[in-house]
Amino acid sequence: MSQRRMEGGSVRALSRAGSRAQGRGDDVPGDEFAAYTLLWSDEFDGAAGAPADARAWRADIGGHGWGNQELQYYTGGTGNAALDGAGHLAIVAREVDPQVDGHRYGGCGYTSARLTSKDQVSFRYGLVAARIKVPRARGIWPAFWMLGQDFDVTGWPRCGEIDIMEYFGTGPAVIHGAAHGPGYTGGAGISGSRTAGSSLGHDFHVYSVAWEARRIRWYIDGKLYHTVTPGDLRGKRWVFDHDFFLLLNVAVGGVASQNPGRSVRFPQTMLIDYVRVYTPGG
Repeated sequence: MSQRRMEGGSVRALSRAGSRAQGRGDDVPGDEFAAYTLLWSDEFDGAAGAPADARAWRADIGGHGWGNQELQYYTGGTGNAALDGAGHLAIVAREVDPQVDGHRYGGCGYTSARLTSKDQVSFRYGLVAARIKVPRARGIWPAFWMLGQDFDVTGWPRCGEIDIMEYFGTGPAVIHGAAHGPGYTGGAGISGSRTAGSSLGHDFHVYSVAWEARRIRWYIDGKLYHTVTPGDLRGKRWVFDHDFFLLLNVAVGGVASQNPGRSVRFPQTMLIDYVRVYTPGG
């Protein structure tokens, strides 16, 4: 973890995590990671309605998903991202009332939130895990992912992108993970998926990646389902050897999802129990 970025909120989040974070349980997949130690976490403890810790997270604000043809406008308000008072962060997609807010959100029919740890919590390598309950509705696209901290300098996709968890809202039991970089973006990303036995939105699941210098592995509930190495890129550039930051968001519709049908009822909520970063050898 970049010590320059571990000051302030991230140190506080680690110290308040206590025994709940120290008991790794199913977020460390198998004996290989038994010796990993907790480097940073946010357990999302706090009063209902409070925003996420501003020393670790900030909100991206804007509409349509910056090129993904999404239907929501990301806000910075607690109506779309707040603690629920039960140890969770709730990211909530809401339908806009066109009679009241028709012109307020750039023509978007929904509001939601995208939280990022950019410039506040960044790290290089480790086991990154979050325990999440995704929304169950079709057309709702929640994600837990990472971007290169050099995003402002190199741009996307040269900064690199690691999608730890994407639930496209097109099938209730299918989860996706992917790596994106120069020449392998969008549908050409190096992706994998796993089908669970039942709808993922019925309960919490642990989504994680083990990120190493020349290998990234994806897990759900401790079970490996996808691996990417430089050899999978067919000569394209490997862009995953520098600091990355975290993102959490809930999109509505978009190129990888579908528009929500009339049967979908809002609000739709993603609950995050924790986000944790472990490192090998302390």
